[in-house]
Amino acid sequence: MEANLLKKIQPVYPPLAKSARVQGTVEFTATISKEGNIENLQLVRGHPLLVNAAKEAVLQWKYRPTMLNGSPVEVITDIIVNFTLSQ
Repeated sequence: MEANLLKKIQPVYPPLAKSARVQGTVEFTATISKEGNIENLQLVRGHPLLVNAAKEAVLQWKYRPTMLNGSPVEVITDIIVNFTLSQ
């Protein structure tokens, strides 16, 4: 679904996670609506200090609607947000 991503907001690294040197990925499953919006965002796994920041960012993402036979359809996708500290 990455190719259909029109607007990707980068998450804000939570200060507590940064000071604790927490890195990792947060994984979600979500429905992309016929309009291209994120709906039904479900956490699969991720560090508790990173989950809320990832969720807030992903909920603002906008996708180009997926077309099937010329009509927009809902699709279910996996979304992975990576958090890495700069050296």
